[in-house]
Amino acid sequence: MPDYRRFRVPGGTYFFTVNLLERRLDLLVRHIDLLREAVRITKQERPFHIDAWAVLPDHMHCVWTLPTGDDDFSNRWKAIKIRFVQKIPSTERRSMVRVNKGERGIWQRRFWEHAIRDERDYANHIDYVHVNPLKHCYVTRVKDWPYSSFHRYVREGVLPVDWGGDYKFDADTDFGERP
Repeated sequence: MPDYRRFRVPGGTYFFTVNLLERRLDLLVRHIDLLREAVRITKQERPFHIDAWAVLPDHMHCVWTLPTGDDDFSNRWKAIKIRFVQKIPSTERRSMVRVNKGERGIWQRRFWEHAIRDERDYANHIDYVHVNPLKHCYVTRVKDWPYSSFHRYVREGVLPVDWGGDYKFDADTDFGERP
């Protein structure tokens, strides 16, 4: 196995993708209040700024900025994941490896992170977060997905409510991701 090292920037801004182990489940939106509570408590204990966030049924994308001098996003994610699964009934399938390690079978062990490099990179990732429910065809307008920081951007006047336009899926020509 390669020696994977995360790129860390103290006080940096990062884009994340975090997935459920079973990508066909809808636990994240079904238990959105538990996820929000896990994030809220973790933010109180180990502050970070949420620049953007979109929660989909089986994964989420977000952009965070960490406090000056702090680069520990891994333990924040660990805390969020643990708090969330502690509130979910243990009904999921688990591999023998997970059973032997005493692990739940809710989350993929790893997550994807990308250190934001400049303003353009930042804007591109914020847009990606907000358009993702549309990309996965959960909605035809960005504004219709309820689990997104897009609504905060509209309230604050950063984006217009019709940002992203309308999207009509065409099975003959569109090869985008499907739920």
